[in-house]
Amino acid sequence: MTTLTILVTGGSSASGIAVTRALGAAGHRVLTVGSDEARIKAAAAQAGNAALPLVCDLANLESVRDLAATLTGLGVEGVDGVIHLVGGWRGAKGIEDQTDEDWEAMERSAVTTLRNVSRVFYSQLEASAHGRLAIVSSTTAASPTAAAASYAAAKAAAEAWTLAIADGFGRAQSGNTGNTDAPTEQHSTEQHSAAVIFVVKALVDDAMRQAHPERRFPGFTDVEELATAAVGLFEQPAAALNGQRILLAT
Repeated sequence: MTTLTILVTGGSSASGIAVTRALGAAGHRVLTVGSDEARIKAAAAQAGNAALPLVCDLANLESVRDLAATLTGLGVEGVDGVIHLVGGWRGAKGIEDQTDEDWEAMERSAVTTLRNVSRVFYSQLEASAHGRLAIVSSTTAASPTAAAASYAAAKAAAEAWTLAIADGFGRAQSGNTGNTDAPTEQHSTEQHSAAVIFVVKALVDDAMRQAHPERRFPGFTDVEELATAAVGLFEQPAAALNGQRILLAT
């Protein structure tokens, strides 16, 4: 099995810990990233498998560039995967009380962090023989409600950005960089990088179940199921994955 270097952003969350643990157990080198040093170190220890904790403000482009420089200094020649798990939730009663504060928070967490990470690491993922980028979106993006307008709009924007990355991978690896007059069949290469969207209703973990034993969490996706799906990305052909919305909701 090929050992890959995979960046897990939002690594201090329950999903980040589960994904980091699963990727490490699969034999990969995992770099787990969070904004708080104490939390990300604790999360890496909980995940085990010698995951390397790193601190970065992913909403700040220069901070993400510094992260890439740090990895180079550590001898990381390039990352093979980015599992982007930065998210959050903001809701309201309807359209009229969707606040600027809520929108700015959702745009920052769901969109800005993704834009920064993907722009900085895009060339590494495109060059990797096993390049993968994945985000977690919500069923709400395709069926938005008035109460979740800001949340759904931010998730929809993140999905659009991810599909644009998929298009970039597809064009680069088919030899088609946008010039429709070019004879792309003479420059075709095998698709080896993919960008995908995991779609869930919401995520659940054991701590949530213990905190609310009266709840059944219908339709929720366990973080361990997400972790298994993340590992599976590196075991499937890129051509079958690129640009796919993979439904994990039940």
